[in-house]
Amino acid sequence: MELNSLTAISPIDGRYRKQLSHLDEYFSEYALMKYRVLVEVEYFIFLSGKKFFKLDAKSKQQLRAVAANFSLEDAQQIKQIEATTNHDVKAVEYFLKQQLDKLGVTDAKEWVHFGLTSQDINNTAIPLSWKHCMEHEWLPGLINLQNQLHDLAVSWKNISMLARTHGQPASPTTLGKEIMVFVERLESQVQLFSYVPYSAKFGGATGNFNAHNIAFGNKDWVKLGNEFVEQVLGLQRQQFTTQIEHYDNLAAHFDTIKRINNVLIDLCRDVWTYISMDYFKQKVKKGEVGSSAMPHKVNPIDFENAEGNLGIANALLEHLAAKLPISRLQRDLTDSTVLRNIGVPIAHTILAFRSIEKGLNKLVLNEQKIKADLENNWAVVAEAIQTVLRRENYPNPYEALKELTRGNHQIDKTVIHKFIDTLKVNAAVKKELKKITPSNYIGITPKY
Repeated sequence: MELNSLTAISPIDGRYRKQLSHLDEYFSEYALMKYRVLVEVEYFIFLSGKKFFKLDAKSKQQLRAVAANFSLEDAQQIKQIEATTNHDVKAVEYFLKQQLDKLGVTDAKEWVHFGLTSQDINNTAIPLSWKHCMEHEWLPGLINLQNQLHDLAVSWKNISMLARTHGQPASPTTLGKEIMVFVERLESQVQLFSYVPYSAKFGGATGNFNAHNIAFGNKDWVKLGNEFVEQVLGLQRQQFTTQIEHYDNLAAHFDTIKRINNVLIDLCRDVWTYISMDYFKQKVKKGEVGSSAMPHKVNPIDFENAEGNLGIANALLEHLAAKLPISRLQRDLTDSTVLRNIGVPIAHTILAFRSIEKGLNKLVLNEQKIKADLENNWAVVAEAIQTVLRRENYPNPYEALKELTRGNHQIDKTVIHKFIDTLKVNAAVKKELKKITPSNYIGITPKY
């Protein structure tokens, strides 16, 4: 069958194609060719700027236009060349030489890919495309989600809520603060992500500028390599490499994204649980069906879909982070096929971002249920009472409250106040204790 959204094997290119098609600018075969062309063109122009050969301003402009206007037709032309060369980077080199012929710069053709091995191109093109996707797609998507959570936290900052530790009623909290937990976790991981540089390898066949140095031994190729990678491409050049990049920093990126995804899985499960507890209702969209058999249902599918996609992303990120930094001796080819899949977990992650955003927008707070749960769990103020009694040097306050509340399912306001009346403390302390309720025993948090 012809490939389309219905026949694609991967749901990224099938069911979810409409939502994720823009990522093909970073991670498709076309994108890899485009970024390879960009690096080759900039290296060619860089060498001309260092007086290895002459290239006029018009030719530079035209060459940069080849990279900037790289089209699907250009990619198909490279693919046709590859059918003969059976080497994808060599096909890019020949493509550019053809472009130079068209521009009348034939005499300079052999400066294309001068002294380089394929990985000098791959290990700059891929980090560059990765960097652009992180800056233009992944990070903005995450920040938007984080901001949405912060807005909800502010809206719900005064909503007292029963906390649950080990699934059991615990000291009350506020809904807003519980959402801020996730905001802070995301902020911390984004900061860690920002510390990790976008690394590149650029140094010839085995990382020592062998060919460069044998041709021009009077040139400081380490300095030139650093200048090209860092000042022209905006990446950080690794100084001691084999034929390929270490991938340690890329693995650190994968691990950080995986941790962020774990935070979001935790969020999805918590919100899903709150929905199941009826703390949230969900907005109903006309025409939608919650269940094929049960007409009443409005399922929390957005959080379930997000959790599933984040899990798939993490499985792939785990493999990428574990595999890429390991290569036999100066290089084996296992990184090549693996690197072609780095866009897949990002696609699943971005899809999850959108599902979570959609799910959050459908939430309707059910304050009545939240208040009812608090009122039905007066035992949670036992901690407050015994702590005040400790302050008053009351004998064995913890044990007294334990005797009253542990395993007793009939604890309500009346029972608590009767207990307070039996305490041998002054009237002011009793009054203070009777002011404590499940709704106001919520502690303090920093401003947000």
